[in-house]
Amino acid sequence: MKIIRLDSTDSTNAWLKRRVGEDDSECLVYAREQTAGRGQRGNSWESEPGQNLTASALLHPEGIEPSRQFIVSEAVALAVTDVLRGLGIKAMVKWPNDIYVADRKICGILIEHAIMSRSILHTVAGIGLNLNQRQFLSDAPNPVSASQITGMAYDVDRMAIILADTLKERLKEAISAPEALHTEFISALWRGDGNMYPFLDVSSGEQFKGRISGIAPDGILTLEDSDGSLRQYAFKEVSFIL
Repeated sequence: MKIIRLDSTDSTNAWLKRRVGEDDSECLVYAREQTAGRGQRGNSWESEPGQNLTASALLHPEGIEPSRQFIVSEAVALAVTDVLRGLGIKAMVKWPNDIYVADRKICGILIEHAIMSRSILHTVAGIGLNLNQRQFLSDAPNPVSASQITGMAYDVDRMAIILADTLKERLKEAISAPEALHTEFISALWRGDGNMYPFLDVSSGEQFKGRISGIAPDGILTLEDSDGSLRQYAFKEVSFIL
């Protein structure tokens, strides 16, 4: 996988999408500074210039049907947990694809697919991994960095290479052994231990307790509430209460 380093760009996801058509080869682009980095729900992503790994990967998930596209998200999320494990950090995946250490967010992921008919043309996976930043100034409730956890500093260029290699391997698994990868994803879920946790039904405003019961190939989350009823939610329809 080709690796491209930028000094500054609006967002690595946007940069990659502008590049598609000129060069469709798989690559990972990362930037010292993003002036308009994006998170989920259209939020901005706080990152001190030069301190973190703000990257996007152009992937070709060949053979994966659009109805099973969530397996790509699973592969990307597990790749990030692999990278963190290499630093001695145990991380979990908060559905759909944030990465948590205990109850603090160390990485955000934004997946964007280009789909035509029955195939995924390509995927742009944006990854914001907090590495060396020690102070967070935004109103995000629970950020943390690898350096805050371990007390060590990390070479961003080296971490980009490791991430690119790990993404490549995890995408191969998503294509060749999706059932095994999905099983591993389920075992890596934050708050996926079978206990009851508080949730918010976004549309109704109802707060309830539930446990994760399963995740469908399209990413739909099934929760079992305290009455034993099963509730199904797409992304943005339910929130974890911290």
